Amino acid sequence: MSPIALFRLLLLAAIWGASFLFMRIIAPELGTIPTAFFRVSIAAIGLLVILALMRIDWNFRGKFGVCLVLGMINSGIPATMYSVAAQVLPAGYSAIFNATTPLMGVLIGALFFREPMTKAKLCGIFLGLLGVAVLSGAGPVAFDAQLMGGALACLAATACYGLAGFLARRWLDQQGGLDSRLSALGSMLGATLLLVPLFGYSALTHPPASWGGWQVWASLLGLGLLCTAFAYILYFRLLSEIGPINSSTVTFMIPIFGVLWGAWLLDEPLSMGHVYGGVLIALAVWLVLKPAVVANPAPSQSADKA
Repeated sequence: MSPIALFRLLLLAAIWGASFLFMRIIAPELGTIPTAFFRVSIAAIGLLVILALMRIDWNFRGKFGVCLVLGMINSGIPATMYSVAAQVLPAGYSAIFNATTPLMGVLIGALFFREPMTKAKLCGIFLGLLGVAVLSGAGPVAFDAQLMGGALACLAATACYGLAGFLARRWLDQQGGLDSRLSALGSMLGATLLLVPLFGYSALTHPPASWGGWQVWASLLGLGLLCTAFAYILYFRLLSEIGPINSSTVTFMIPIFGVLWGAWLLDEPLSMGHVYGGVLIALAVWLVLKPAVVANPAPSQSADKA
């Protein structure tokens, strides 16, 4: 992996770590569906403006429809699931459960996309899960039905991420690929289309008691523009550069940033368990990202080939 790709990976982890902080502020005020809807719709509007100012070529290469479908899987459903989790879980917890994405990616890749499973990659995945378990045990929330419901919502989101990474490579990178900015825009438009009817029904039948103050809407702008619009441009760029499995390892680093953002801005408690878990997660990232060693052919085999 090149240094610039590694920098993009770390930047994406820091930005997505902040998204759980924003959702923890917004979801208890607005509710699940409004939070998810405003996140993706603000991101879609932001991307339209950004791409118009950049005067890019609006050529989707016949892939606009698959971008919409991919956006429903990669953005619409996960945004909703994480909004569900934000109702009951601290920001750091959602970020921690998000770290199961590479495991989902490896399992889905091995089962459905013939992706090779190396020993180092497998060890890295389970070491990362051990780090997640250490971080979970260090948090303030008791293991109960609420935590289980929030965890299942997070796992549903990570399963969508794992599937979408492979679909993006298969649908978008063939025949010359697609500009990562257009991929991000199509994804947000698809997610918005999925959530429009759900938001309309929710607003009519169960409107929020309050639509929040300036802090909620400032958080929505941060969530939509920075943590979604800009972040998805980075994400699709990484998918093309380093592939879905390596890109999904960003979720191993998100818990570190999510816990730190939560401690700094929401006064969520910190402990040495967070340090130990962070070290395990960093080691897991190295194991999953390190290139596979290719064995040199034996001298006799080389001579036979000659």
